[in-house]
Amino acid sequence: MAETRFSDGCDPASRTAHDVEFVVPFVHRLRFTDDVFGVDQQVLADLLTPSGDDPARVQFWLDEHVARAQPQLKARIRSFVTSHSDQLTMASNIQVVPGGEAVKNDIHIVERMLKCMNAANLDRRSYVVVIGGGAVLDAVGFAAALSHRGIRLVRIPTTTLAQADSGIGVKNAVNLFEQKNWIGTFAVPWGVVNDAAMLESLPDRDFRCGFSEAVKVTLLKDAAAFGELCDTADRIRERDWSAAAPAIRRSAELHLAHITEGGDPFEALEARPLDYGHWSAHKLEVITNFELRHGEAVSIGVALDTVYSALVHGLLMSDAHRVLDCLTRLGLPITHAALENEEPLFAGLEQFRQHLGGRLTLTMLPRVGEMINVHEIERTAMREAMRTLKSGNVRI
Repeated sequence: MAETRFSDGCDPASRTAHDVEFVVPFVHRLRFTDDVFGVDQQVLADLLTPSGDDPARVQFWLDEHVARAQPQLKARIRSFVTSHSDQLTMASNIQVVPGGEAVKNDIHIVERMLKCMNAANLDRRSYVVVIGGGAVLDAVGFAAALSHRGIRLVRIPTTTLAQADSGIGVKNAVNLFEQKNWIGTFAVPWGVVNDAAMLESLPDRDFRCGFSEAVKVTLLKDAAAFGELCDTADRIRERDWSAAAPAIRRSAELHLAHITEGGDPFEALEARPLDYGHWSAHKLEVITNFELRHGEAVSIGVALDTVYSALVHGLLMSDAHRVLDCLTRLGLPITHAALENEEPLFAGLEQFRQHLGGRLTLTMLPRVGEMINVHEIERTAMREAMRTLKSGNVRI
């Protein structure tokens, strides 16, 4: 039988397959301020630019924990809007939402957010400014990403954890099916403002939590910065701003560089290095019914994978001790009774794999400042790492 040919000389496969790579341009705007609703308010105003002749429509969302801790904040927000009335207008009353993991554990809260955004007639050129901890940033960001397929989102993180890590990211999510961040989106924020004044009312426990992510990212990407963290850990725990501010800034910069220069901002590839220690951390949060803060769970997860890296992947014993000592001196936990629940913890490996897709891929630490990807866990060694942390005898 004669071969079938088309009039343009192409074979059937080339007529039906069109694979075209393309790049979508994004701009990630990160700002550092001392008082964003005071002397530095022009920084925020410059992010909220009108797209036409009318002032920009802005809806403010506020973490209830922050609203209670800073009772003057609502008035300061209104004063800010009034001072820039030629440029922006408040689209509705200031919306207050539950703080902490509670805002991510009830999917109906997201529905109420969407109703508020719809009632305010927000559109793609409007702005949602969310002020709060990482959970509130996640939940409000998720609603903003769903509305009209994306309303411009400006984050003002109010915790060290969010300023050092999650507030910089391009992910939004809430919890579902008893799994962390099961439903969510990738969406680049219009802007992020890391404001020092927002941290002043933060309780000591929550202040310390953010530095587990700083330990994580410097361990992977900047050995010198990790050394500086070790040197200043005691001062950071005591809220010495001259030590804490550079640590937060360096962590934020490293996270930003990974997102914008790492070649995989939306995690389409196998590796997810910024989740070092997180496979167990996410499960620890659920097992403890969120008694553990995210930063505390990450500290334990980093400690666990660091000990495992020393047992299996050649990390120097002395460096493993440095990591555990640094976390401890920062005032962070490296163990918890939940480590007794070994099998439920190991179930976190499969949930982590599903969340990423494809085969299991975890980041481990052969040397400070370097990382490798592995696709399986030697459970005997991981159990030994768990027992090591539980015993408090970290003699690897």
